[in-house]
Amino acid sequence: MASGIFAILDDIAALMDDVAVTTKLATGKTAGILGDDLAVNAEKATGFVSSRELPVLWKITKGSLINKIIIVPIAIALNLFFPVVIQYILILGGFYLAYEGVEKIFEYFFHKNQHIKKEDVTNLENDPIAEKKKIKSAIFTDFILSIEIVIIALGTVANQPLWIEIFTVSIVAFIATVGVYGIVALIVRLDDMGNFLILKSKGKGILTAIGKLLIKSLPIIIKVLSIVGTIALLMVSGGIFDHNINFVHHISLQPEILKQIILGLIAGSIILLLVSGIKQLVKTVKS
Repeated sequence: MASGIFAILDDIAALMDDVAVTTKLATGKTAGILGDDLAVNAEKATGFVSSRELPVLWKITKGSLINKIIIVPIAIALNLFFPVVIQYILILGGFYLAYEGVEKIFEYFFHKNQHIKKEDVTNLENDPIAEKKKIKSAIFTDFILSIEIVIIALGTVANQPLWIEIFTVSIVAFIATVGVYGIVALIVRLDDMGNFLILKSKGKGILTAIGKLLIKSLPIIIKVLSIVGTIALLMVSGGIFDHNINFVHHISLQPEILKQIILGLIAGSIILLLVSGIKQLVKTVKS
């Protein structure tokens, strides 16, 4: 009986060792998309008043976990029975991400004068309806990016036994959520950390200097993340088209990043025109 228990434990240890190896490989493969995920979600999770930053981020994090719980079993089941469907889901998601990226660029250049003044931001951010809308947008974008992460992770263990696939993809999905939103939480609280250091050092010494630097760097980081997040949306969407549409994949353009951004811009512009046309048509019919 004892030998049987030790044999089971040995099998479990071997399985965990295989999972550790495949998880390391899958995490490496998804590192790029995780970086894009961080940039996109950091931009989406900021812009709230200080007292609402962590509660909002926690809601988005819970939404992200629910996304993974939904996506992982569906992706594994589709990969087993209908693998071709995954490709079409990715492409549809790519169009949505491209649309989001192009819409941000369009809003910046053509609706710049309609942006809300700095002193009015607090009133908007205290609006629970506006907050709920932004949370929903962040969770939906996370859903699309999560599909890409899960599919890439699944692709790295496609030839492994089913249990290794399940464990590996689940671990990568969990790391993606905890890692990404953990870093986002640190970013949005930089100013609080800065204030803490200033108070602790009583406004003197190197701790105060570091605290002031953290406070001053936060708006710069947020602005940079906004730009990087927009570029990341286009890159991720362009990468989806490049890897899943044959004739697009054979288009020769270097560097590859430029090709992906251009593909994202083209796809996003097409969807933006369609959405704008539909909105205008609905508005005309109603009037």
